[in-house]
Amino acid sequence: MWKYIVKRLLSLIPVLLGITLLVFGLLHLIPGDPATVLLGERATPEQIEAARQRLGLNQPLPLQYLVFLANIARLDFGTSILSGIPIIEEISNRFPATFELSVAAMLIAIFLGIPAGIFAAIRKNSFLDNLTMSGSLIGVSLPVYWLGLLLIYLFAVNLQWLPPSGRISVDTGFTFQPITGFYLLDSILKLDIILLQDVLSHLILPAITLGTIPLAIIARITRSAMLEVLSQDYIRTARAKGLPEYLVIFQHGLKNAFLPIITTIGLQFGTLLGGAILTETIFSWPGIGSWIYEGILARDYPVVQGGVVFVSVTFVIINLIVDIFYIFFAPRIQYK
Repeated sequence: MWKYIVKRLLSLIPVLLGITLLVFGLLHLIPGDPATVLLGERATPEQIEAARQRLGLNQPLPLQYLVFLANIARLDFGTSILSGIPIIEEISNRFPATFELSVAAMLIAIFLGIPAGIFAAIRKNSFLDNLTMSGSLIGVSLPVYWLGLLLIYLFAVNLQWLPPSGRISVDTGFTFQPITGFYLLDSILKLDIILLQDVLSHLILPAITLGTIPLAIIARITRSAMLEVLSQDYIRTARAKGLPEYLVIFQHGLKNAFLPIITTIGLQFGTLLGGAILTETIFSWPGIGSWIYEGILARDYPVVQGGVVFVSVTFVIINLIVDIFYIFFAPRIQYK
C-alpha cells in the first residue's frame, strides 16, 4: 500500500503543474493591469511602471511562471497586491471558515442522503422511491444562488429566525477572541453556550444551501448501489437463512454498497473544501471561496494563483485519502 501511496503522490506533480500553468495563463489573458488596480486610475505612467517592476510584471511571462513555481516550492504563495497580507496567512485565516461550513454541509448531506437512498432502494418503484428521486433531481437542479437568496428572504427577512450573513453577530464579534479559528470548536472550548448558539444560527442557512446538491447526489448514488447489492445471491441467501431484515439491509447490503458512496462523499467534500464561491459570497462567509472571488474581481494575481493551487492540492489529497480508505471497507482490494 505504501508503494501505491508514493506512486499517487508522484502522479500529483504533473497534475499540479498543469493546473498552475492553466491558471497563470488564463489570468494574464484577462484585460487590465494589476499595477493600475493597485495605484488607481490617477496614477502616473512612471508610478505604474515602478509598481510593475516591483511586482515583477515587467518580466517575460515564462520567467514570471518559473518564479511563481519556485516560490510555491518554498511554500511562498506571495503577497496580496491590495491588502499586502501574505497569501499563506490569508489561507490559514480563512480555511477554518470553509472547513467548518463544508463539514456542516456534508453532515447534512450524509445523514439525510444515505437513509433516503436506502429507503428508496428498499421500496423500489413505490411512492417513497419516486418522491426521493424527484426530490434529489430538484436538489441537483436548484441554482445555489437562488436557493441561498430564497432561504435568506424566508428565514432571515420574513420570519427573522436566523441571521442572513456572517459567521458571528457583530456585537459578539467585538468581544470574541478565536483560539483555533474554528468558531464551533472555540465556543465549546470556552464553554460559552450563548456563543455556540450564535455560531450555529449563522451556520444553518449556508450549510443547508451548500449541502443540497451533495445530498441529492449521495441519495441517488446510495439508491443505485443498494439496488445492485440487494439483487445479489448472498442477499437472497441471508434472507433464506432467516436473518432479520435490518441485518440483511445494513450488515450485508449497505456494507457492500459503501464503496461508490464513500467515493461520492470524498469527491463532494473535496469540492466543498475547494471553496463554495457562490454560497460564501451570498452569505458573506469569510472563507476560501469568497476570498478567491474577490481576488478575481480585483485582478489580484497572487490571491487567485495561491488560492487555486491550495484548492487543487486539497482536492487531490482528499481523493488520495478516499482511495486509502477503500481498504477499510473492502479488504479484498489489493494496492499494486
